[in-house]
Amino acid sequence: MAEEKGIPARRVAFLETCFDVFCENGLENTGLKMLADACGVTNGNLLYYFDSKDNIVIEATAHCMAKVEDDFMAKAPTSVEDIERFLREMPYLTAKLHGKKYRFMYQVYASPKYREYGKEFFKGVNARYYEYAVQLSQKLGMPVDFIRGMTYIFVRACVHYALFEDEEYLRLQLEAIRTSLKLFVKESKTKEENL
Repeated sequence: MAEEKGIPARRVAFLETCFDVFCENGLENTGLKMLADACGVTNGNLLYYFDSKDNIVIEATAHCMAKVEDDFMAKAPTSVEDIERFLREMPYLTAKLHGKKYRFMYQVYASPKYREYGKEFFKGVNARYYEYAVQLSQKLGMPVDFIRGMTYIFVRACVHYALFEDEEYLRLQLEAIRTSLKLFVKESKTKEENL
């Protein structure tokens, strides 16, 4: 990984611009000159910030996909009643807004060249999902691990839909989530009634 050089805000802007270019053109079809041109700088200037195209790929993917994740979770339900809205809307919204980003992320992290970076990125995802679950647990009154499990299923269903527009897979995953939620609510009511 490149030592962080240059102006931090400019570095972030370069990462985001480069990521958009990669998402439009793919990993193999995007050269350093194309990235530099999109950023409005020379190849040398871009290399000053990142040292190599590989570092741009690694840093841009991690940075921008964490932003996608934050955007996704910012739309999370705020109450039990709001869960159905989230389940109905989010798969289609995230596919529309972030489909190209998911495709590029998997192109990068499925590559043997970048697989270890993918493992590190997903360790961070696991930690962030735990934090999201803690926050949602307080709003929804559900256990953290239950929310984490449902989050993993839901996010994977959304990403799969964004990649392949597979309505059947999405429908089955959403029904599994809805069934789990109904059983959880029913069990919670039973416990309350027995107190």
